[in-house]
Amino acid sequence: MKPTINFEDFSAVDLRVGTILEVNDFPEARNPAYQLVIDFGDLGIKKTSAQITTLYSKEDLLQKQIVAVVNFPKKQIAKFMSECLVVGAVKAKDVMLLHPEQRVKNGTSVL
Repeated sequence: MKPTINFEDFSAVDLRVGTILEVNDFPEARNPAYQLVIDFGDLGIKKTSAQITTLYSKEDLLQKQIVAVVNFPKKQIAKFMSECLVVGAVKAKDVMLLHPEQRVKNGTSVL
């Protein structure tokens, strides 16, 4: 378990629901990954890289709603600028994306 944090620390993380609009291969990545383009509604469209190739095909991901952290600073990954971080449950090299059970408005906050 990680160190205990207070609620203010947790509330600083901005988790939102978005819909994946595009999925592209990312051959320059160190580990197998996709480049994702995600619609977060009023927050706009953001790009990210995700190492989720073991459980998901590109077709599986299109129009899938996911949860992501949207308030991290941008991060350069190879020649790609990541603007958010998708979240998922990790088991060895497999990442299972977290997502709402029902469709919600893009940009919806996750508490």
